[in-house]
Amino acid sequence: MKRVSLIILSLCAVVIVNAQEFKPFKVDISTGYAIPSGKGSKGGVLFVIEPKYAVMDALSLGLRMEAAVMARGSDLYGENASVDVKAAASYLLTGDYYFSSNKARPFAGAGLGIFSLASASANSTTTTASGASSKFGGMLRVGVEVSHFRFGVEYNLVPSTDVTGFDTNGNSVTGKAKNGYIGIKIGGVIGGGRK
Repeated sequence: MKRVSLIILSLCAVVIVNAQEFKPFKVDISTGYAIPSGKGSKGGVLFVIEPKYAVMDALSLGLRMEAAVMARGSDLYGENASVDVKAAASYLLTGDYYFSSNKARPFAGAGLGIFSLASASANSTTTTASGASSKFGGMLRVGVEVSHFRFGVEYNLVPSTDVTGFDTNGNSVTGKAKNGYIGIKIGGVIGGGRK
């Protein structure tokens, strides 16, 4: 029994000595391309800042603050309309799980929070859309960190917005503007890394 205990203690000591802890606080800064969903939508740019704290080497919690500028599509009962949105901002509590402690660290993550959608104008004939609103939504992501470089792909799950307007005959029409979008991001990490 003493030998088994000595072997277990020795193995634990080796693991502890070889463990490479990470600095707990870091800030991710990224830019990228936003790909909105919906008919008539067009991609745009996004900018992100996300302070994080590593509660353990493999798990970090953060606050993602993102601004995305894009044109999103709407469906007004068959009318070919597109909604031009000036900006969509989001404030999400996030969590990332890292699958490796090597130099290249693949990760997967998720987040929940508020998406603030700027006022929009639509064009088909004389269509107008709803103004600013806030929606509760979520985000799923995967990516990789290599040293202080970060690449990721995210899907932002945001409920649709109601859109009203008029068709070419002056009849009132209603529909939905999809708010979900994919973000392809590249950026850097300030802080963090190995101690």
